[in-house]
Amino acid sequence: MDHREKLYEGKAKAIFATDTPDELIQYFKDDATAYNAQKHDIISGKGKLNNAISHHIMSKLGESGIHHHLIRQINDREQLIRKCKIIPVEVVVRNIAAGSMVGRLAGAHIPINQGTCLKTPIVEYYLKEDALNDPIITAEHITGFDLASEDELTYIRLTALAINRLLMDMFADIGIVLVDFKLEFGRPAKPVAGEPAIILADEISPDNCRLWDKATGDIKDKDRFRKDLGGLVDAYQDIATRFGLTVSLP
Repeated sequence: MDHREKLYEGKAKAIFATDTPDELIQYFKDDATAYNAQKHDIISGKGKLNNAISHHIMSKLGESGIHHHLIRQINDREQLIRKCKIIPVEVVVRNIAAGSMVGRLAGAHIPINQGTCLKTPIVEYYLKEDALNDPIITAEHITGFDLASEDELTYIRLTALAINRLLMDMFADIGIVLVDFKLEFGRPAKPVAGEPAIILADEISPDNCRLWDKATGDIKDKDRFRKDLGGLVDAYQDIATRFGLTVSLP
């Protein structure tokens, strides 16, 4: 696999061209960021763990009928993925109140606190725009500004909820509670016959999930970095080990 030009570099990953126009290399960095990169550090081994965990989760979702961009894992930091035009909407599915949801809504009229179990999963949409701090938006914003059609948004929502059900079971099997998580979707550069026009992209890892140990409540996700708890790599390594993954760290 020949590395070509770097096409994009985000907070936690970089994207490179390959010798095949509709395929890309996704490289997992050791950068840890929070609050739209206002907080930043390099944590050795984080990228390797996210690569392994995301590959495992995406593969399992694919086996369950979820269409995604992953082709294969190349090495301990890279994946070969299908080129997609990313829809600039972050889709967040919440099972338990935590993080920004509590900050926005907790009060007399909405009696929620950190850890309140929601009656049903709640799907939220955020505009993928760092300069605006990824503001929360409505379905009408998405369709009204042509970020996605009504049919596409319906598909995204239903797929996100289907992924939630699969992930809840997957994590429950290893003694982990799935609190919430973020998804991104894209339109493949090379559509496949019989496949949806929009597929799951980006990653699913402890970087974009909230994961709590079922027995102890211990945090196993990037909140360890956000809240200065330390032990981020140990927490990610624990998730990998519970999934039966072996990740060689420095």
